[in-house]
Amino acid sequence: MENIEKGSKKLLNAWAFYDWANSVYTLTIASTIFPIFYGTLHFMEGDKIEAFGIVFKNSALISYVTAFTFLVVAFMSPILSGIADYVGNKKFFMKLFCYVGSLGCIGLNWFDTSPDRIHLSLLFYFMGLIGYWGSLVYYNSYLPDIAYPEQQDRISARGFSMGYIGSVLLLIINLAMVMKPEWFGFDLS
Repeated sequence: MENIEKGSKKLLNAWAFYDWANSVYTLTIASTIFPIFYGTLHFMEGDKIEAFGIVFKNSALISYVTAFTFLVVAFMSPILSGIADYVGNKKFFMKLFCYVGSLGCIGLNWFDTSPDRIHLSLLFYFMGLIGYWGSLVYYNSYLPDIAYPEQQDRISARGFSMGYIGSVLLLIINLAMVMKPEWFGFDLS
């Protein structure tokens, strides 16, 4: 594999474009499209759902899974980042969390609130959150490794702005898909 020099344009652009790609998760899955989709599924199913042997208010269940995921990430991040720093394999952990998050997002395609499938659906949602938040620990830790101190503010701002641009572009596409599905070849009849 090519060894790219610290501060190189190629390396800094790659770091910024990671934010371009990962920030769409927060806007699309965590705050806009998926919550509406989840609410619509539950509107059709009623206001209660049973999962793990407990009856939940349907809108609360996803919040409980989200809160549990944040507790897991808060517990494991210091441990795993310490291991990564000690062993020197941040890249492995970043890729691992990226893959877990990607698989979780792919699995959301089959999200189903029926009693026999809700557990798998929530597992995919959990995986997406774990992957996203877990990868950010390593992504953010790379900045001092790839950019010189005088570059870090500019590169951080570039990553932040690329994240917003990527998120808004995908949100526009998602909203068009929801509002005009026929433009994308979806037949809802």
